[in-house]
Amino acid sequence: MNTPARRAAASLLLALPLLAASVPATFAASPAAATSAAAAPVSLRHAVPFSIRSTVIGEGAPKTIVPTTGASSAQVLEQARIIGANANADLIEFRIDYLDFATDPVQIAKLGKQVASAARNKPMIVTFRTQAEGGSKPITDAAYGALYTGLIDASFIDLLDVEMFRAPDVVAALVTRAHAKGIKVVMSSHDFHATPPAAEIVARLRRQDQLGADILKIAVMPQSPADVLALLDATAQMRATYSDKPQLTVSMGGLGAITRLSGEVFGSDLTFGMIGTPSAPGQVDVGQLRQVLNTVHDAVKEK
Repeated sequence: MNTPARRAAASLLLALPLLAASVPATFAASPAAATSAAAAPVSLRHAVPFSIRSTVIGEGAPKTIVPTTGASSAQVLEQARIIGANANADLIEFRIDYLDFATDPVQIAKLGKQVASAARNKPMIVTFRTQAEGGSKPITDAAYGALYTGLIDASFIDLLDVEMFRAPDVVAALVTRAHAKGIKVVMSSHDFHATPPAAEIVARLRRQDQLGADILKIAVMPQSPADVLALLDATAQMRATYSDKPQLTVSMGGLGAITRLSGEVFGSDLTFGMIGTPSAPGQVDVGQLRQVLNTVHDAVKEK
């Protein structure tokens, strides 16, 4: 049966030889390796995994995250129920910047506890994506810090997305407070217009590591296939050389879709899928995403 999921899997497999043909020197084999001898077993470096509820992050195929996009409590709870019932979704992202009451920590915390229950207690990432980084609403650094502090103290969060380019004192205080409450920090950087050079991507991810992040995240917008390769190159460099923390790296839009699918090979341990409305350009239906992730995982296991 020629289903969309099968077509997505086939598209990835067809694209891999094209990637291999144009991969930067970081990945290229030496001329001496081009022989007729049998290939040596491949050994991929993995993250040091950790568990949130019953989900292990940093082990096996990348874990899938599905975001809420609703503005009202009713919309968000309906989305949470759908995400909770979908076996292809490993985590839920509660996108609070979409809410009509996006800066009210009391209302958000009340709804957040209901979201956790509606999502059948799947691990929950709480995210206020600032307008400066592609989110729905503007917010000052002081208000961002105050909002997150109130939500941390409400004790319903598993993981908290903290943007690395907020005020340094705000970022440091939030990381310390979150960790004191047993909350993992996803530190993030987003560029919805361009892709920095691989060296800059690596520098940002290393800085996130130094700032105490538990998961290192960057999302960039490609303007060419070379930009997609820069993101993959940086991801692989981080995993091979600089950090064994889980990563979430993505090249957005249709051009970067392969980065959402190939994380197990390059070193990205989580990926976003969608059910209905995407929260970023290029997100793939989570059912199709799962099939491709499983296809790659099975191939990697076979080596």
